[in-house]
Amino acid sequence: MFPDHENPSNIAAAAAPAPSTNEASTSDQIALPVTEQAESANGVPATPAPAPAPQAAASAETPEAPAPAEAHGETPAVDAEAAAAAEEAAGSEEMSKLMQEYDEKQEAAASHEVIEVKVVAYTEHGVVVDLGGKTEGLIPAAEFAETEIPRPDPNATIEVQRSGEHKDGYEIVSYQKVLRRRTWEKIEATFKTKETITGKVVDRIKGGLVVDIGVRAFLPGSQYDLRPTQNLDELLGTEVQVRVTKLNRRRGNVVVSRRALLEEELHAKRAALMETLNEGQIVHGHVKNVTDYGAFVDLGGIDGLLHLTDLSWGRVKHPSDVVKPEQELDVIILKFDKEKQRISLGLKQLTPDPWVNAAEKYPAGGKVQGKIVGLVDYGAFVELEQGIEGLVHVSEMSWNKKVSHPSKIAKVGDVVDVVVLDIKPSDRRVSLGMKQAQPDPWLLTAQKYPVGTVITGKVRNIAEFGAFVEIEDGFDGLVHVGDVSWTGRVKIPHKVFKKGEPVTAKVLKIDAENRRVSLGIKQVNDIWGDWFKQHRVGQIVKGKVSRIATFGAFVELGENIEALCHNTEIEDRRRRDEGMGGYRPTTGPLKSAGPLEPGKEYDFKIIKISPETRRIGLSYRAAVKQIERKEIEQYRSTSKSSSTATIGDALKSKLSAR
Repeated sequence: MFPDHENPSNIAAAAAPAPSTNEASTSDQIALPVTEQAESANGVPATPAPAPAPQAAASAETPEAPAPAEAHGETPAVDAEAAAAAEEAAGSEEMSKLMQEYDEKQEAAASHEVIEVKVVAYTEHGVVVDLGGKTEGLIPAAEFAETEIPRPDPNATIEVQRSGEHKDGYEIVSYQKVLRRRTWEKIEATFKTKETITGKVVDRIKGGLVVDIGVRAFLPGSQYDLRPTQNLDELLGTEVQVRVTKLNRRRGNVVVSRRALLEEELHAKRAALMETLNEGQIVHGHVKNVTDYGAFVDLGGIDGLLHLTDLSWGRVKHPSDVVKPEQELDVIILKFDKEKQRISLGLKQLTPDPWVNAAEKYPAGGKVQGKIVGLVDYGAFVELEQGIEGLVHVSEMSWNKKVSHPSKIAKVGDVVDVVVLDIKPSDRRVSLGMKQAQPDPWLLTAQKYPVGTVITGKVRNIAEFGAFVEIEDGFDGLVHVGDVSWTGRVKIPHKVFKKGEPVTAKVLKIDAENRRVSLGIKQVNDIWGDWFKQHRVGQIVKGKVSRIATFGAFVELGENIEALCHNTEIEDRRRRDEGMGGYRPTTGPLKSAGPLEPGKEYDFKIIKISPETRRIGLSYRAAVKQIERKEIEQYRSTSKSSSTATIGDALKSKLSAR
């Protein structure tokens, strides 16, 4: 209302009451010296100054002293009269000065006097008021033109302040100064009593607003509301209720706050609400703020936290996906700490827990359909329904592919068929498998590549115990070092195999349970199999002694086919003992095994065949006996000799034939 603030020192001086006429007319005040009068007027005690000694008193004491005037007759009498006259004149002049000074002080005090007057007329120069005593005052029109102060109504009684100035027969008085003084008094009273005052937002300045409460007051932006206000410009022209928080009348500074009123109101509501809340209670509120970890819900004076995990039974990426600011909703009180005034709220708890009947709905081994809602390095999360998610481990995603990352197989949003591998409702966990929902390729492999099938594949990896050969995309078989060659022993697979080279091998074994396929390279050219088909136990075969061991002789029956003739099958034990003289060396290379010598061919009888272990047992002595019996039979059948012919007779006949 007032553009310029009034200096409190002037207001205080104007408010000081003028001294009464009776007090000013007392003889004691008149008798005071001028210096003391001036100091008293300033309000500072002064030390009384000594008054000048009256001439009359001096002349009265003169007769007591010896006076030369007595010798001259009438001369002393004339001097006394002159002194009395001079003293009277000096006293009159001093009295005039004192009276003039008093009148000036009275006039100065009266010039700031606040009085009640009556409005009598309006003129172009201002408002005319009746001061009493047939004296009229004038409130200048400028006081109404330069401010928003309305002119008082005719015949209204108002307060004005005298200025001591006169113009055109009127005494100039101020209506504005009195209003300003009363306004400051009202503001000071509300500041002391912490009362609420209504003002109007009139300006937007840096850091806040200017509010007119009779004087221009500053309302900081942070003190307008409980939460930061984004656009303060929209508040221009609105009326607000505020409280004076800081006041400096000397400087004309006033700071107000609307937030202080809101906080008091909030604390009152909060205290009343705290007495009615209990855990498990369902309450209504509105979303006040949304953060990354949840939402704050205003319950009507106190805020509660609705955490991200309590928004829904299902997966929630961000709280804003479920709730929005200012949204009204019902929530349940999960935890209530009255001392700390903390409330934990839940929204999903108002709906049934889907895990209660999950075991019956999703039994182990059951095939269900779900939606992929998340991918991690170790697998994929599949939502079976809202609130129930299962993990498909990366090892359970494909039968025939080695999955380096789940994103190579699926993506978020895909609908897939899965099989429940395991479910634990108490732990809220369910294990799922994607590959189990598809036909088992190992069963198809067993049908497509039965044992004995010859396949061609590339060496995918080489290990110390063999090489892995890729049969199909994702299906590998192992060629063990023992299945590389029939004769040579492979000690270092890297010298035999090269990564990426094609290899032809035969399927030896399929273990569908352990997902393993055994392959063999040497079994592709199965000379042993052909040999076993053509020979049987008891048959006489011809073989070359390849080497001699302490336990017998190794006999080569064909290319890469080797058999063993044990010492016990070379000759009879008696002859063996006689031939060795009871001694047989155990170290060093052996040159012969009885009648058998390396590099020579002999007839042997097959006494044992093991196709599985590729082993053949031979007997030299059995072959010799069988051949001898055969020759005797032939000799008997062809010669005319007696049926009692012996083997000696047959040998003699054979030698004579030569």
